[in-house]
Amino acid sequence: MTTFTNEHYLSRELSWLEFNQRVLEEAINPANPLLERVKFFCIVSSNLDEFFEVRVAGIKQQVESEIVERSIDGRTATEAARGITKRVRRMVEDQYRLWRGELHPALAKAGIRFLEYPELDETTRIFLRNYYETQIRPVLTPLAVDPSHPFPHIANKTLNFVVSLSIEEEGGTRSRLALVQVPRVLPRLVRLPREDDEMDFIFLGQIIGHYLSDIFPGATIHGHWKFRVTRNSELYVAEDDTDNLLQAVEEELRNRRKGEAVRLEVDADCPEAIWKQLLETLSLAEDDLYIIDGPINPIRLMAIYEGDHSPELRDPAFLAPIAASVRERASLFATIRRRDILLHHPYESFNTVVDFLEQAARDPHVLAIKQTLYRTGGDPRIIGALMLAAENGKHVTAVTELKARFDEANNIEWAKRLEEAGVNVVYGLVGKKIHGKMALVVRKDEDRLRRYLHLGTGNYNPTTARIYTDLSLFTANEDFAEDATSLFNLLTGIARFQTPRKLLVAPWQLQQRILALIHREAEHAQKKRPARIIAKMNSLSDPDTIRALYRASQAGVKIDLIIRGACCLKPGIIGISENITVRSIVGRFLEHSRIFHFENGGKNEVYVGSADWMSRNFLRRVEFVFPVEEAALRERIRQILLRQLADNTKAWRLETDGSYSLVVRANQEAKCDSQSEFMALAVGEAKPGKRKIGRIRPKPKKGKGKK
Repeated sequence: MTTFTNEHYLSRELSWLEFNQRVLEEAINPANPLLERVKFFCIVSSNLDEFFEVRVAGIKQQVESEIVERSIDGRTATEAARGITKRVRRMVEDQYRLWRGELHPALAKAGIRFLEYPELDETTRIFLRNYYETQIRPVLTPLAVDPSHPFPHIANKTLNFVVSLSIEEEGGTRSRLALVQVPRVLPRLVRLPREDDEMDFIFLGQIIGHYLSDIFPGATIHGHWKFRVTRNSELYVAEDDTDNLLQAVEEELRNRRKGEAVRLEVDADCPEAIWKQLLETLSLAEDDLYIIDGPINPIRLMAIYEGDHSPELRDPAFLAPIAASVRERASLFATIRRRDILLHHPYESFNTVVDFLEQAARDPHVLAIKQTLYRTGGDPRIIGALMLAAENGKHVTAVTELKARFDEANNIEWAKRLEEAGVNVVYGLVGKKIHGKMALVVRKDEDRLRRYLHLGTGNYNPTTARIYTDLSLFTANEDFAEDATSLFNLLTGIARFQTPRKLLVAPWQLQQRILALIHREAEHAQKKRPARIIAKMNSLSDPDTIRALYRASQAGVKIDLIIRGACCLKPGIIGISENITVRSIVGRFLEHSRIFHFENGGKNEVYVGSADWMSRNFLRRVEFVFPVEEAALRERIRQILLRQLADNTKAWRLETDGSYSLVVRANQEAKCDSQSEFMALAVGEAKPGKRKIGRIRPKPKKGKGKK
């Protein structure tokens, strides 16, 4: 049996950074409409923020703790930190070069301009003077830095100014440093009044910089520079030692903005002496410094993307239709009784899921609703349906995950409202995040009591459901319903885990079942039976699963992986993984569905669910993965996978060295943009012709592909 070593794996962090580079490539791609390019430009920064707040923060803690161990790819924490710094610097340089050289000029040409004070006419200056005095000055906080005024705490991801000034004091002129903290409530872009359709903006920093002498009267301003600090934002809640999880999470949220600093971003013209002092104060090293030649925190540029202006600078509008299977049906429950229903979001409207809950809330025959909530976005329809159901006398239970990263405060607020409305709110299991997506409705039908179930790969969030690709299944299958009932009893009461009839559930048996399914494909291949795995997920990093895939490849199983983000598996290693291909699709929508297809000797099995193949999903989260049993629905999902494997427009191929190359069409090969094809199918502009089970064509010869 082959012994797998560190060199057979890729770094999770570096692999994720390559994903973010693919997002940046969408901003670079001139074939994309201009405002869509700006959107991707902003997403790159948003992704990096979270990466530093969580992944980099965790690695820095390992370094400081002097933990002596290697990651899956053989790196120590110090080595991992160095590799991350080098890769992020290159990415940030590419990102801001794009802004200065392409996006900023192109926006100006399109009538969306970012002006500076020397360019402003007198009318605009008067407007800004009034805006400053009424909207900005009252909420600014200037702070001196001296022995009697110690360096203040800089909140996570806030905009700040460091100001060099001098002031006349007894004994002469004294040089000083001061800070100006800018509250989050102030918009970073201020739109200037114009009578025509032009959109002129000025950055908030320009306005504050212009009026610094007003904030520091009597001082001589020598210079001012913007800076931003990113902090460790992981929550550390000792669930075993707390009597009230909600209160514990609320308290830890208050501490989040005070976490240890992990990154400092400063203006490009900030003097070395200034940024060195900032680094020292924040206990950071030069490796943690990022000098920014452009807007600090470009996420705020999303303001120019919002609204309905400039349709010519955007992707064509897409309004997801109601799926044909439920379009003309008055009652979803009657439809689900007849057959299982599969929805493909965002191509088919998520409103059907909302309707399911709203119909249940109003239906006098519905007795109970039980639902998991991970990220709702606070949508009033989802939460409102549960509240209405409780008000209508139904038994309603919401299993709410308080520790959904960066949605904790939102979930706490809605949990309290649900409780006030009479909903039984449960916060899940100690030490485990509730990540699975499930809603169970108990209804007294004419013939008997029946349970209706919704299972999905995405959150109960109608906002993200418009931009994330996910799958939904509605079923009244008794085995599924019994599994769901047992799982809710486990999550809300005191019960032992009972092996489900149909569902695969983490952390109890999902990993073992996935490994067994992979091993079964290897046995089929060894016996010359049809054997193939197609798996689609967000991330792949679990070492046991990767080893199982390697062994299946060695046995002759053809394995095609569609992995949006981090992948620690190395494809194409001779004798180990030459039967494995890995591709990533980055396009208009965020690929989010998890689908696992096993050929099984010609008896295809398809599983869908909420879990990636990562150790955290297998061992530290409650996840639901379910089989798709109706043959027509299995075939539909298989065709979704094959269409994505045929994508030669938005797909990237993972190479053995960890780099990605854009999949390029061969001569005479028809263009395939899977997301565009799914949109066309949804609105009836294309036929759902079946694709043959094929392999990704060989890598093009050197020089013929685009990196």
